[in-house]
Amino acid sequence: MGRAKEIIVKVIPAKIANEFVKKHHYSGKVVPKSNLHFGCFLDGKLHGVLSYGSPMDIRRTIGIVKGTGWNEMIELNRMAFDDYLPKNSESRCISISIKLIKKNAPHIKWILSFSDGSQCGDGTIYRASGFYLTKVQRNTAIYEFPDGFRVASNVLTSNNMDTNKKLAKKYGAKLTGAASVKPFKDVGAKLLEGYQLRYIYLIDKTCKITVPILPFSKIDELGAGMYKGKMVSLQERKQKQDEQL
Repeated sequence: MGRAKEIIVKVIPAKIANEFVKKHHYSGKVVPKSNLHFGCFLDGKLHGVLSYGSPMDIRRTIGIVKGTGWNEMIELNRMAFDDYLPKNSESRCISISIKLIKKNAPHIKWILSFSDGSQCGDGTIYRASGFYLTKVQRNTAIYEFPDGFRVASNVLTSNNMDTNKKLAKKYGAKLTGAASVKPFKDVGAKLLEGYQLRYIYLIDKTCKITVPILPFSKIDELGAGMYKGKMVSLQERKQKQDEQL
């Protein structure tokens, strides 16, 4: 574990957390529903942030774990670290944050999180932290414009027409009455190649997951492997690690 044992994890204000996430998360964006932020400190300085909050659409996710109420789950919706922290720091920080949630919010029974296998990675840290893999599907959420700008489909189809109008003006899209992805597809926006992976962590081990729990080998089976933004299988990573031993 090395110096990772020296990391201090504690709750920090949203303003500090969001500034760090914008700077160090691959998307450069925060999640508005994040309302619980943990800072990861080493040598007296902030080097990582874990942001938790409600899912985008809790109605579609609450049934994943049997018999849990609307206030009994939480989503880890942003995780950002700089390059200062030593090996194994991310999984240690997740572990400590879960212990703090269990102690201070005992009503929380499980945690949801997603890994973006179209831009970032397939969830190496989640697997190392004891999360279950419950879904691997082709990306249907992230669009890329011809100039490289990327945006989630729910932004394009939301009722926030101010955002839509700004993007429409920038790219010359002709909006119709209803919010839709189509006008943006007409000006070249395309779904990114890759996959989205869903992970579940049971704080309350008596809870039952209602969807299939997938073996991690499913990632390679579907060609969904990604690490640090590059398409690479789990097997290739393991072989590389073995060669370095």
